[in-house]
Amino acid sequence: MLKTPSRSANNPQALPRWRWLPAARRGLTGLCLLALVLVAWVGGPQSFAQPTAPVVFVAAINGTIDLGLAPFVQRVLNEAQAAKAAAVVLEINTFGGRVDAAVQIRDALLDSPVRTIAFINKRAISAGALISLAANDIVIASGGTIGAATPVQSGGAGKPALPVEEKTVSYMRKEFRATAEARKRPLLIAEAMVDADVAIPGVIAKGKLLTLTTDEALKAKVADHRAETLDQALAAVGLAGAEVRRAQLNWAEELVRVLTHPVVSSLLVTVALLGIIIELRTPGFGVPGALGLISLGLVLWGHWIVQLAGWEEVLLAVAGLVLLGLEVFVIPGFGIAGALGILGILAGLVLSMVGQGNTTELVMLVAVRVIFSLLAALAVSMVLLRFMTHSPIGRRLVLSTGLAAGQGYASAPESDMRLIGRTGVTASPLHPAGIALIDGNRVDVVSNGPLIGAGEPVVVDKVDGNRVVVRRIIDSDAPERSNA
Repeated sequence: MLKTPSRSANNPQALPRWRWLPAARRGLTGLCLLALVLVAWVGGPQSFAQPTAPVVFVAAINGTIDLGLAPFVQRVLNEAQAAKAAAVVLEINTFGGRVDAAVQIRDALLDSPVRTIAFINKRAISAGALISLAANDIVIASGGTIGAATPVQSGGAGKPALPVEEKTVSYMRKEFRATAEARKRPLLIAEAMVDADVAIPGVIAKGKLLTLTTDEALKAKVADHRAETLDQALAAVGLAGAEVRRAQLNWAEELVRVLTHPVVSSLLVTVALLGIIIELRTPGFGVPGALGLISLGLVLWGHWIVQLAGWEEVLLAVAGLVLLGLEVFVIPGFGIAGALGILGILAGLVLSMVGQGNTTELVMLVAVRVIFSLLAALAVSMVLLRFMTHSPIGRRLVLSTGLAAGQGYASAPESDMRLIGRTGVTASPLHPAGIALIDGNRVDVVSNGPLIGAGEPVVVDKVDGNRVVVRRIIDSDAPERSNA
């Protein structure tokens, strides 16, 4: 027979359910609290850290847009992507600049996965308008302007800008249209900024170039927001309170901007050509040649960094140097190899200074600059070589062209000059040098060609330095022999 367990203090199962259930619940609660404490201890303080503010990189585009800005903007985009930044803000205030530089920046903005914001404060004219249109968002300050982007050719110092050919305008119009397409902005508005022939009813008449004010840009859906400060611009695009990291040009980018400046690059080309020319006209290899090669390398390196010079231009310039080296050290004289070497160097320099979107007029202008540098180098080299012998340093580099008679070459003595036309007899065979008796005196002579035996009658033809040249007397010379 089965027995029912007795209810006692030592047998919890024997207690009524209402008495042991609260104790179980208290134990379960304690285990949960212990588990939370362990999780907090293992996870550390970061498990309860507050969410961090988004990071925004800011790069200023002020003044003239030149080739040195393109690698700077690309670097900022790369750093922002690596830092997983929320956006890159381009704070723009420019009247424009080089077309090829603007095209490089535009391509970098379109290709970047990072959100880009153009904060126009206060103007984005010409190349600045193309850069602004390539950003994901455009924020413009009150009193701002954007547009007037037709390409022009620089007229030189103190001269007005010159118009360019139609194909260049067509190219830039399509660049603006393609950029507007990529960012879903009004296409005709973008084209009207470049081409005065584009008319938009109620906006711009034919024959006028489009420039928009702040209100007009917002109304035309070119700009997205209005803001007066950077903080307001970030708030307008949903990035209020973001951590701002301002990017600055580093020393290499500053150096590239200097090296690619038209005036500096022209001076470097002149120095490079001057060093090469002086090296060609002086023996050995010294300071002028080294200075010329360094200057040439700086020009090519600077334009390589800004993506104007490629392997083709560098190899063309190097091939020119090799041909010049062959002309100087291997091939005597100066001929085809030397001419091709100079042409190769000049062509490499010209091609390294022109880029995408450049006009034919600009290419010709660059070629004229390089040729002018060559002519300037030739003129300076002639002056230096003319007066170099008068300076203490020059006398160490250039050989003296004059020697005293006792130190080197001397003209024929007067006694030898009197022998011209005189006759005599060879005292020894002339093979071709030997001895002849002339006027009873033994004279060292040289045959004018054929060998002459001993005892043969001879006549002195000429005196060349310290050589007395004679020839054999034949029958036709009998009247002359009778004069001896």
